[in-house]
Amino acid sequence: MIRTENEAQDWVHGAFDVPRETMALFDAFVSLLRAENEHQNLVSRASLDTVWARHIADSLQLLHFAPFATASWLDLGTGAGFPGLMIAVVHRGPVTLVESRKLRVAFLERAAAVLKVRPRILHSRLEQVTPEAFDVISARAFAQSGQLLELSHRFASPRTRWILPKGRSAQSELEQVKATWQGDFRLEPSLTDPDARIIVAEGVGPKRKSS
Repeated sequence: MIRTENEAQDWVHGAFDVPRETMALFDAFVSLLRAENEHQNLVSRASLDTVWARHIADSLQLLHFAPFATASWLDLGTGAGFPGLMIAVVHRGPVTLVESRKLRVAFLERAAAVLKVRPRILHSRLEQVTPEAFDVISARAFAQSGQLLELSHRFASPRTRWILPKGRSAQSELEQVKATWQGDFRLEPSLTDPDARIIVAEGVGPKRKSS
């Protein structure tokens, strides 16, 4: 379990063999996030003291569930960059971020420049994005799992893997989802919060109504 900022930095550096130069870029991003948070509410003020554990490591742990190293990745409602922008720094495959709020998109563009990455950033509501299939779909604090699957299913193929970090509600959300969706669903523990779980799902599709 990652408990401190130092542990989070050490984990990021070691788990993904992140070079010191990239670690310095993460530090620059944290400075940008702190400054911008004074102008728009990107993250809670309390979490600014634990950015590495609460946001960066929390985001990057999702990479452990990617189906393969170059998987195409869609992150919904990226907001302040979590998890999608953090994923883009380390992941070897293409990353697409969807964010509907103009100020958040402007921040993501500046943050991507600071981090020296070029994800595709779409300023749009998800309902208005042209559908295409992705290998991975992620989201953090975007919507309840059932609604999320409903909105994002048109971006999935039979092989798509959903990777959805959740808090204490993970079990109850999963039970609700299984009432209307079928597939291989499982809960994985979070490395940054003992009470949180990550929903990992594949082969997902709506249940057929019985006649």
